[in-house]
Amino acid sequence: MVRVIRGKMDATGMRFGLVVSQFNSLITERLQAGAIDALCRHGAREEDMVVVQVPGAFDIPLFAKKMAASGRYDALVCLGAVIKGETPHFDYISAAMTQGIKEVMLAHGLPVTFGVLTTESMEQALDRAGGKAGNKGAEAAVAAVEMLNTLKALERTEQ
Repeated sequence: MVRVIRGKMDATGMRFGLVVSQFNSLITERLQAGAIDALCRHGAREEDMVVVQVPGAFDIPLFAKKMAASGRYDALVCLGAVIKGETPHFDYISAAMTQGIKEVMLAHGLPVTFGVLTTESMEQALDRAGGKAGNKGAEAAVAAVEMLNTLKALERTEQ
């Protein structure tokens, strides 16, 4: 029989760091609110969350790295919005930020979720920040809870 390891959806007693880009704040404030609400609905307490607001999406990896290295957080949730314009700037920022977030997660062995929207338009971003496509900030927060619990379950099986 195949053994399946999956984390429960319980954030009770967990500490979360949220790194939130201030650029495109109309979007990122909604992502942040969705993430906090989702964490609370899964048992986390607001006093066990720290939100660090950074200037833009490009800055997210630096602060995620500092927070991961501090050992104060069980998981990090990265939130932002990069909306395509008429220049290749979108491509450079999106690629660098994505790579940076991935490197933090792998270097620290810590769940670091990607709740950064990379959209073609403001309308698409609004749809994903609590509109008809849901709230990707909430989804990133729930993924952090599941990842953290799955890692714990995996560690228990390896002992």
